[in-house]
Amino acid sequence: MSRRVLVTGAGSGIGRAMARGFADAGDDVVITGRRIGALRETDDGRGMTCRVADVTDEAQVSALFDAPFDVVIANAGGGGAGRLRNTTLADWNQTLAVNLTGTFLTFRAGLADMRVGGRLIAIGSTASLKGGPTIAAYAAAKHGVLGLVRSVALEVAKKGITCNAICPGFVDTPLAAQAVASVQARYGLDHDAATAMLVADNPMGRMIAPEEVVAAALFLASPAASMVNGHALSVSGGEI
Repeated sequence: MSRRVLVTGAGSGIGRAMARGFADAGDDVVITGRRIGALRETDDGRGMTCRVADVTDEAQVSALFDAPFDVVIANAGGGGAGRLRNTTLADWNQTLAVNLTGTFLTFRAGLADMRVGGRLIAIGSTASLKGGPTIAAYAAAKHGVLGLVRSVALEVAKKGITCNAICPGFVDTPLAAQAVASVQARYGLDHDAATAMLVADNPMGRMIAPEEVVAAALFLASPAASMVNGHALSVSGGEI
């Protein structure tokens, strides 16, 4: 029997790969994001349900849960780089809103009617597990996501539900391509050298394929992971 799966931030990158991975596995997938055109591109004829919503808006998130979901993947997130002294309060609040508050709202709504065997999965980051010199707001938000996951896991354990986080390193997405281009322009490097700089913390020396993150999510959503709860699964080539 197919599961009902929600993926937030599904208009591109990891979210798009997640949505397609679960749809290709035979699940009934609902995808959400702020741009309907991007969501339709994600669907690409797979029969997903596209719902426009901003995860920082409580009412819009609540409206997504008109029926129970078996798997809820809080993927929506993002944030720019910048030193703390240059981070405005608006930058800080926006970074926490989309990464941390969005995950909170999504999980809270998802739990309301979630049945035994349900799965809550947050897409964190290696920044959930360590800091960085120019990502203070982002790392703080992603550390918060992991604290939320570990706390929720204890709340839902006796209900037969699990809550986990996937913490990938640098993933090969359009956002990564923008980062490579930015490094090229800033340091006058060619594409390969700029990419090598970005993935320097990964002992395997390459970007992570979105499908490798999807494989982790499919595992956490499977019966085989029924005793994996409150875990931060690092997909980072040994960086963490």
